[in-house]
Amino acid sequence: MFKKSFSGRILRVVNMTRLPLIVGFGGYNAAGRSSGHVAYQRLIYESLPQQQQRALVNALASLMGDAATRLSGDALRDFVLQGTLVRRIEPSYFDVGRVPTGKLCRLAGSEQQPVRMTLSHRDLPHPLPEGWRLVEDISGSYNLEVAQPQAAVFPATQEMPVQAAGQLPTGFDPAALYKSTHHPRGLQLSILAASDAVHSLGVAWSKVVTAVRPDEIGVYSSSVMSQLDRTGFGGMLQARSLGDRVTSKQLALGLNTMPADFVNAYVLGSVGVTGGVTGACATFLYNLRAGVEDIKSGRRRVVLVGSAEAPILPEVIDGYAAMGALATDADLRKLAGSHQVDYRRASRPFGENCGFTLAESGQYVLLMDDELALELGADIYAAVPGVYVNADGYKKSISAPGPGNYITFAKAVSLASSLLGEQVVQRQSFVQAHGSSTPQNRVTESRIFDQVAQAFGVESWPVAAVKAYVGHSLGPASGDQMAATLGVFAHGILPGIKTIDRVADDVYSQRLKITNHDQELGIQGSQVAFLNSKGFGGNNATATVFAPGVTERLLGRRYGASQWREYLDRRESVRASAQAYQEEAAAGRLAPIYDFGSHLIDETQIELSREHIRLPGFAQPISLQGVEGFDDLLS
Repeated sequence: MFKKSFSGRILRVVNMTRLPLIVGFGGYNAAGRSSGHVAYQRLIYESLPQQQQRALVNALASLMGDAATRLSGDALRDFVLQGTLVRRIEPSYFDVGRVPTGKLCRLAGSEQQPVRMTLSHRDLPHPLPEGWRLVEDISGSYNLEVAQPQAAVFPATQEMPVQAAGQLPTGFDPAALYKSTHHPRGLQLSILAASDAVHSLGVAWSKVVTAVRPDEIGVYSSSVMSQLDRTGFGGMLQARSLGDRVTSKQLALGLNTMPADFVNAYVLGSVGVTGGVTGACATFLYNLRAGVEDIKSGRRRVVLVGSAEAPILPEVIDGYAAMGALATDADLRKLAGSHQVDYRRASRPFGENCGFTLAESGQYVLLMDDELALELGADIYAAVPGVYVNADGYKKSISAPGPGNYITFAKAVSLASSLLGEQVVQRQSFVQAHGSSTPQNRVTESRIFDQVAQAFGVESWPVAAVKAYVGHSLGPASGDQMAATLGVFAHGILPGIKTIDRVADDVYSQRLKITNHDQELGIQGSQVAFLNSKGFGGNNATATVFAPGVTERLLGRRYGASQWREYLDRRESVRASAQAYQEEAAAGRLAPIYDFGSHLIDETQIELSREHIRLPGFAQPISLQGVEGFDDLLS
């Protein structure tokens, strides 16, 4: 098989599979902004030189609004550090000590002793419930008697048993950064996170669109819990019981596919493939797998992959707490042996723990095939040669772990071992654990790691668990892992699990290196990462991720010295553009992309023939020729 390379030369390629490269990434979680490794640096703050610490504090402060602008020096540092990562839920979300609730009561009305009440004309229900009787009409109100027992819900307040969460930095309001009217918070996070990823590329999106056919672009993104605040499903489902009206937007904007739809419609203007894959807490990796497989097959050349979730709501916390899944204040007190709760340490992967901590996040990565990335001079942050997904088989409990994760993790490690050699896996790899902070997870996940380590000859496997810092954001949780992983590749420091005093006794830690301090792996010591995720229902996924160094060695071998030098020359200007964005973003000028109602496609100008479709505004046509690989069926 012969093909023409991006530089015009003819290359001889035998069964070449395109390598999916991460060429941009972005997002926001409790540690801050992902691009530029800002959020990652918050995780390793104690290991940074003082100059980097000051720069990080200033970058985070730029997100935190007026409260931060009035501070400086140590006061600013303390405000920023205290206002990031897992902490007590702040009043801007809701008052955890007085959460509005309804108290169901029964009014004991009877014919002998009816309940008397007064209602305005507009509040009177029609028709009257059984047993209600109008007594008097006076100046816009009715006096009534209720002559039978009547159920009534009265407003009350209640203290939340769970008061910790991984919230966005204090004062950071996604809604204030663009025209977000009626948008649920999860969709606001999608707009900001996807914009951050696109800006981080350092190549104008219009140039990317010109370089490929419109149908060679893809977007895969979703949320697990849909959009459950009042502007989404939450408001729609509560409307009748609260005597309110459903709006025209709540159902549409509540759909769990909306993160992808918003990115297509308002960020990229894409007409390519789109989808929202959900797999409980493995959702980000499920979407990543779809993008990776598209690029490896050649069906797509550019794919934006991500997830966004905003579940810090009393109702969602109630649901997970009822399952016994969350770390309650009462259980945290028992662990500490104190009446005080250290909310910063609510999430304790692989230590003595009692449940996970909910969080919000939006995370996206931009993938390109290797040839296009080199053609555009895109920087390489990582490569993702494979993502594996397997179910658990028959289950007794839908929330219990099962064998599927043994398969996904072993396959991911085997792929790296086959492509790079066993010594790289044994000496230069690390694990990003799901690390949900539940007693069951710490045993079952560590046992998987231990058995795979034994099979592949790994004696001391460095393990990280970013949920210790940012909590569990459900759908984007693996995206939080990915953002931290890209930081490790760039800086060589693996964040320690600093919320634990020691590894729990029941953890299988003989072949694992789990510490409560940062691990200095070095750039050469962190060449491969395995991102692991376990979700309710048997949704298991593991990704194999290669660092830039080892990826560039592979690509240099594929393309040769001459083409590689051409790429490095093009990359210089791209890096300069990406750095310019980072400097603007660090100063708080984030520039989210939100093109509402602009650049609409005039359908009357679409050109359609048997060979192709041409859309106005797109340089290349969409081909209608080809047999989708079914060449052997042709007569």
